[in-house]
Amino acid sequence: MSNTVILIPSRLAATRLPNKPLLKINNISIINHVYKIAKSSLIGESYVATGDKEIFEEVTKLGGKCILTKKDHKTGTDRIFEAYQELRDDNIEYVINLQGDEPMLDIEDVNNLLKKTVKKKSKISTLACQIEDEKFFLNKNVVKVTTKEELHQNNLSTASSFTREIENTQKNIYHHIGIYIYNVTYLERFVQLEQTQNEKSQKLEQLRLMDNNIEIDVGLAKTKPIGVDTCLLYTSPSPRDVEESRMPSSA
Repeated sequence: MSNTVILIPSRLAATRLPNKPLLKINNISIINHVYKIAKSSLIGESYVATGDKEIFEEVTKLGGKCILTKKDHKTGTDRIFEAYQELRDDNIEYVINLQGDEPMLDIEDVNNLLKKTVKKKSKISTLACQIEDEKFFLNKNVVKVTTKEELHQNNLSTASSFTREIENTQKNIYHHIGIYIYNVTYLERFVQLEQTQNEKSQKLEQLRLMDNNIEIDVGLAKTKPIGVDTCLLYTSPSPRDVEESRMPSSA
């Protein structure tokens, strides 16, 4: 869609895995894997947004598009908003925020989410998938989302809560995938809001929206992406290694 742009926030200062975007899988950096996936969607123009010159050089040396932002953004959404402003394109209606540590993302899930977002005229939407392992419910590295209705492949449901720990006693609990589609009006509103205490304590930027009564619609992903949060996925992993090393990414 010509009125949609994909922005990929990326930074070197990761706490669990330093220099993560530059680590390589099959001799290609993680950030270039994600950029290649974004381009393959044919949704619209794709850009990496970063405050690090090393990432900028890594992306552009292979012909990728990258926007150099300030280094000191508090969240990835604040970073992509600066990049969006740099584009100076009034025709953009939707901004897709792809996580820079999801090199095995199924882009069809993003395409499907965009279609449902446009059809429903959602303010903001995101993805989630089924939780199949009980230990994930109390794993703080796996962000959970609860929805008002059960998710199916053909619907969106409004999020009720996002959390890092939850007992498996509620209905409609899913593993949150930190991919967002913003109507630009609400992207602009997001960055104008002050960080909430809830957001700071849980380190979940989407709680800024929830705490200000801004609805987030959730769609069901067919596949479970693999976020790179440990040193286990540097080189070409076997399918078994991938499954055992699955560490979902937070927003």
